[in-house]
Amino acid sequence: MLAAVGALVVFGGIAAVTQISSAGDKPRQQTRNVSSACVAPSPGATSPSGRGSTTQTWQNGRWVRNHWGDGQMSVAECQAVKAGNAPVTTLASTVACPEVTPRLPQIPAQAKAEVDRELALLKTQIDDANKRLAAEGRNGQAFINNAILGPLADKRRSALNRIATAIGRFAQRPQGLEQLAGCQVAANNGGNNGGQNGNNGGQNNNGGNNGNNGGQNGNNGGQNNNGGNNGNNGNALGVLAKDCANSRLQPHDGFQNGNRCVSTAFGEVGAAANNPSLLITQFPNQVQRNQAFTLKVSTRNLVRDRFLAAGQGGYYLESSVLNGQGLTRGHFHTACRMLQNTNQAPSNPQDVPAFFVATEDGKGGNQADDVTIQIPGLPQSGTAQCAVWAGDGSHRVPMMERANQTPAFDVVRIRVN
Repeated sequence: MLAAVGALVVFGGIAAVTQISSAGDKPRQQTRNVSSACVAPSPGATSPSGRGSTTQTWQNGRWVRNHWGDGQMSVAECQAVKAGNAPVTTLASTVACPEVTPRLPQIPAQAKAEVDRELALLKTQIDDANKRLAAEGRNGQAFINNAILGPLADKRRSALNRIATAIGRFAQRPQGLEQLAGCQVAANNGGNNGGQNGNNGGQNNNGGNNGNNGGQNGNNGGQNNNGGNNGNNGNALGVLAKDCANSRLQPHDGFQNGNRCVSTAFGEVGAAANNPSLLITQFPNQVQRNQAFTLKVSTRNLVRDRFLAAGQGGYYLESSVLNGQGLTRGHFHTACRMLQNTNQAPSNPQDVPAFFVATEDGKGGNQADDVTIQIPGLPQSGTAQCAVWAGDGSHRVPMMERANQTPAFDVVRIRVN
């Protein structure tokens, strides 16, 4: 067995130390620690109303969810999660109720119109419950049970009783329909936006042999993490690193901390024609200080259904995943910062912007569609740089097939008087 050797290699007067390891050396195992304390969010991390980290608006027939501060929770929200009363934060969560039609006997012709009306009412009741779930689900499971699921069950029980009565006037009354009244909240992690790469299953996304935190091919360890021993793939390009095996930095833990090494694999990249694009289509040229205004954002090839709150340990945590049509699953960000001047790159990249929000709405596809971002106003006079950029599940700008493609971002400047 060869011992590890430190070899000194000189290229054009530059000395580099190359570590040559024996076959018995194993990559360093890395684990991610979850923060146990609830800490106050950073500035700009809560909504303008001060009512939490997530707000929603109804646009074009769907709820648009805005995550302030990239999903950092207030102390109260964090404590609710730790107490087991976590808010519903996934737009794919829906009210799931038992199907009624398969449980009905043959419906007499004389009762069909009345039964059809009640079946339509049952659907309307579920739709109304889903709207309220999207608007107020962040209030926690106890609220959902008492204010949404409980009243829904009562309404369904009444409608089911009317169906049984209508049928019973002309045939034998069906029994046991009241057992179909209860509903629950279910996370729809597959379907059109997930396919075989659903959030909690499948072989390539957060589960199975390629899970985020373990397994032989896991993102945070294992012998085959992201390509083995940082080889050049035979192209002699002098690759410095392809994983964190030899990094001197701490492993990134999903929270927003620098000087860390991120071991999460980049994940899936789509074909060039399916890569995301984005454009700010409407914006004001100038506004007054603290004057509310809007930006209209058009996206294409971005399924806006994946957002892992950075403030809850979801930053750089999930690899890029495509849906069944080969489109990137993710969200987009909007930020406005005041420029010190317009002649030099800003010297304060660490500063919190005057406005920042991450947006998902469960929509988006291969056709362009619009989302309106509502900005409550900018408090400082000067030139504001407002940027919008797409993010995949890791919050990184989605990958493109080729190096000479323009990523999904856009920037405008607005004069604040």
